[in-house]
Amino acid sequence: MTFNVPKFGRRTLISGAALLVVSIAMAGPALAQAKALRISTPGAENEIQSKALVVFKDELEKALPGGFDVQIHYNGTLFAQGTEIEAMQRGNLEVAMISPQDVAALIPEYSIFTNGYLMRDAKHLDAVYDGEVGAEYKAKVGADLGLEIVRSQYLGSRQLVLVKPREVKTPADLAGLKLRMPGSETWQFLGNALGGNATPLAFEEIYLALQTGTIDGFENPLADVIANKFYEVTKEVVLTDHMVSNTFFAVAKPYWDGLSDAEKKAIEGAEAAAKAFNDDAVLAAEADAVKFLEGQGLTVVIPDVASFRDQVQKKFLESEFAKTWPAGLLDRINAAGA
Repeated sequence: MTFNVPKFGRRTLISGAALLVVSIAMAGPALAQAKALRISTPGAENEIQSKALVVFKDELEKALPGGFDVQIHYNGTLFAQGTEIEAMQRGNLEVAMISPQDVAALIPEYSIFTNGYLMRDAKHLDAVYDGEVGAEYKAKVGADLGLEIVRSQYLGSRQLVLVKPREVKTPADLAGLKLRMPGSETWQFLGNALGGNATPLAFEEIYLALQTGTIDGFENPLADVIANKFYEVTKEVVLTDHMVSNTFFAVAKPYWDGLSDAEKKAIEGAEAAAKAFNDDAVLAAEADAVKFLEGQGLTVVIPDVASFRDQVQKKFLESEFAKTWPAGLLDRINAAGA
């Protein structure tokens, strides 16, 4: 059986088919050019840093529609905390939020950046990492570890959080306390320097460990304490302010070097927006954190911070770590932003 199609109808069908072919041809390259960009973070989806990654994703899409396929993996589900650098070096991961402690584990002289009571506040943090010291830091991390550090983001001032109330005024009052710290050597050293018994444990395991008594406490910025509902299984916060902490938005360097200038600029712009969101939100959360936690029934203690500072800095300065610190770098860090 045959059908007679009017000439006008045939022309319309042919024109429509041609238009469809052209449309697919035009769309195809755009779709093919979307670069997979996997991001690994140990944080939960509702943490401020995780929300900032969503800001990054949205801003990057606005800058280069269809240019990147951004995939955010929360809770250490893609790569566990502390394993991200190796994953990026193997080419299995494009982006991770890494810490100065992660870097120090591989570049010993940069253990100076893990010293307790080093940074004064969020502004000092930016003055260091956005200035000359930061430029040198990023260059060495790029050369030695194959990572491109795009920006530093503020994590918050770190405090002690305990399962059971206890009178804490000086480091001696933490004797025997099983204090969860991340697993790296510098984190463990800091936990012991604070007076506790440092216990390595993955971030994702903290809640259950607090609940079961595996640990007596941990330390973290209060914004993360609230986001992860750690107040449900703890009773006391000790405001030691022992570290003004940050994380780096880092990209695997082979991946970064393979990007065009326009793509790099788009990533830098998106991360600038994410940092602004993150830092403002953390500072706002910190301003309200004590009141919120007291409302949840936790006791908030202000210890003799000077005694903690003196002990922690003394132990770091007398440690094997300090022997590797570049001459004059501590003074340059202290002077940044002054």
